[in-house]
Amino acid sequence: MKKIIKLLALVLVLIILYFGFTTYPKLDLISGFSAKSIASGHFLDNRSKELIEKTDNDINLIDLAANTIDEAGKFATSNVYGLKERKAIYREGLGATLINDDFDVSKPYLVPKRTKLENNLSFPYGNNEPTDTVFSNIDYSKLKKAIDNAFDRLGGKSKRTRAVVVLYKNKLIAEKYDINFNKDSRILGWSMTKSITSSAFGVLAKQGKIDINKPAPIAEWQKDERKKITINDLLHMNSGLEWEENYNTICDATKMLFLAADMGKVQLDKPAQFKPNTHWNYSSGTTNLLSLILKRQFKTQQEYLDFWYSALIDKIGMNSMIVEQDMSGTFIGSSYAWATPRDWSKFGLLYLNKGNWNGDQILDESWIKYTSAPTNTSEGRYGAQFWLNAAGKFPDVPRDMFYCNGFQGQMVAIIPSLDMVIVRMGLKEDPAFDFNGFLKGIIGSVKN
Repeated sequence: MKKIIKLLALVLVLIILYFGFTTYPKLDLISGFSAKSIASGHFLDNRSKELIEKTDNDINLIDLAANTIDEAGKFATSNVYGLKERKAIYREGLGATLINDDFDVSKPYLVPKRTKLENNLSFPYGNNEPTDTVFSNIDYSKLKKAIDNAFDRLGGKSKRTRAVVVLYKNKLIAEKYDINFNKDSRILGWSMTKSITSSAFGVLAKQGKIDINKPAPIAEWQKDERKKITINDLLHMNSGLEWEENYNTICDATKMLFLAADMGKVQLDKPAQFKPNTHWNYSSGTTNLLSLILKRQFKTQQEYLDFWYSALIDKIGMNSMIVEQDMSGTFIGSSYAWATPRDWSKFGLLYLNKGNWNGDQILDESWIKYTSAPTNTSEGRYGAQFWLNAAGKFPDVPRDMFYCNGFQGQMVAIIPSLDMVIVRMGLKEDPAFDFNGFLKGIIGSVKN
């Protein structure tokens, strides 16, 4: 009997040691991810805690978190076995922010001044319902089959598509939503937000207020080799700065998103590993540094907040979009833009039409060419905060396709040669979700 007790005690000790070495260091990140996900999903999209836990948070380790929502206080808290509790607060106009114990929740805060598109036009150029349009060269039964095939049957979890929207020749030709979602559902774009950040630079460049080919205006870099890094290098993800982005472990990216108070400074403080424009390295920290650079272009916080919306987001009627902030008041330009699938498709349409929005040239045509041209260090995979099909990642899709891409398979695909925008929002990414087959099916419904 004593041997059995000793054996059980040993097993218990081993379990505790295993937990201590493998899971305990991740608890801050687990509860941080969970609290932020619960607060954003609930207060921005009215999802229940149970739905968020069952869908958004059903990720290995994240599903260990226990969560609560305080409706009156507008915040969510999460912990793992009572350890490492984290809190995310919701503020109208700003979305949810993951905070630490030093954050003053009583401090007054600024919100962006928003304008709603009121032009009495139908979607996509207005917010009225789309007009019925039938194209003789589209096989609608084939189109429907391709889209239906992207969704699970009731109860399935192999494809996990939440929404598909297809625009052709500036018209909505198809859309579909999974159960619990509809045309008014805000869905997180994750790294598709990077393309929004890039576009903000495009607007400033068009206004002649910034030169992306000049060294990045960062005072902290002026006494070392980083002073040679240009905004262009940052936009192309080839600055040469140290960065690790691996969401399967504790890395620079996860520590930034779930621990940092000032996310832009995380990449700013990193040393140079290589000379600029010699090594491509995907970095969410770089995009948040770009957001911080944008912030420093304005005299006041209010001007910075307003610019993203007045110059771009609200200008093309993406009125559902909310870009969330870190604790320092900087937009998390790498990851946290929420919008309806229809509004995500409007963003794609802006790029499809070479920066022109219903007669208003918001971005120079040259900016569209710039963002969709391969950076020399990415082997044809990446432009300026946009992904590319130039190297044929999707073999059955035109090589001129460029696209916004986000964690768990968010995509806004822009295909100039077909005059088409395809949006897919979901919880499975390539290769678990067959994006090549999905895009091929939709494209195949259009007869040349």
